[in-house]
Amino acid sequence: MPGEIVLGVGASHSTLMNTHWDRTRQKDEAVRFRDALREARDLLAAARPDTVVIAGSNHFRGFWLDLIPAFTIGVGECVASGESGTPKGPLPVDVPLARHLAASLVQDGFDPAFSARLQIDHGQSHAVQYLLDGLDVQLVPLVVNVFAPPLPTTARCAALGEAVHAAVRAFPGDRRVAVIGSGGLSHRLPWPDWRDPHGDDEEFMVAAWLNGRGDWARYDTRRREIIRAAPSVINTDFDEDFLHLIETGRTTRMCGIGTDELERTAGNGAQEIRTWLLMAAALGHIPGRRLAYEPIHDWLTGMAVAVLDPTAHKEPAT
Repeated sequence: MPGEIVLGVGASHSTLMNTHWDRTRQKDEAVRFRDALREARDLLAAARPDTVVIAGSNHFRGFWLDLIPAFTIGVGECVASGESGTPKGPLPVDVPLARHLAASLVQDGFDPAFSARLQIDHGQSHAVQYLLDGLDVQLVPLVVNVFAPPLPTTARCAALGEAVHAAVRAFPGDRRVAVIGSGGLSHRLPWPDWRDPHGDDEEFMVAAWLNGRGDWARYDTRRREIIRAAPSVINTDFDEDFLHLIETGRTTRMCGIGTDELERTAGNGAQEIRTWLLMAAALGHIPGRRLAYEPIHDWLTGMAVAVLDPTAHKEPAT
């Protein structure tokens, strides 16, 4: 049997869930979001995937300004950095499927980087912690550059999702595959455009991104202080509109939005919706179901969870 994509999940992430839960003032909203992650986890368990492709960002933990590919597939070892209470250490990778995806994407006209020893951060390990808790699955980590411009376009990310779908279907083996898009929705991080920093804090952040490989601890304390001091900027109208596109199966409408427009409208953190678009495209842009949306200002982010279930859209048997 060919490979099959059995479920898609889009989910926001925030390490402040781990480090600042007790200091979160919007407790009801936080609990609802956490409960939605658990519901999505149960739906993933019910879908019985063998492998989960996690499309996520990297917050300058495994990637640095010495080398930033647009897309990177982990095809061997994968190690989670473990920051802020997220999982730490080696994670199980479905090496045959990962290498098949890498080769297939090249044949489809993409040029993904690959890593035989990939380090990921909470951009993906947050999903491992909450969405895959207790599940016996392997991973294919897929890192999307969303923080170091120039960024891949939203249309290119959606096209990559379509190519992932085709590659899974062409895999010469029986694989049940789920796809997770981790990140977003609207939020603004106190992070500069690395090409044009202004002021001491921005200069510090760019220096950390350039020099942090192997020496991250030297920068981490001040980096966290800068983030915690940032004001919350959440655009609920944007988030509701985006989730409506997810629910109605019209996510292709986001393929025309440019990087600058997206940042002006919903903040630099909203660039992470590329991972949701990739996931939605891998599921054929079918209509999804919202499990939660909570604008949690203590976490600086519009926090959402949604699922796309192919079994809900199959034609009835005749």
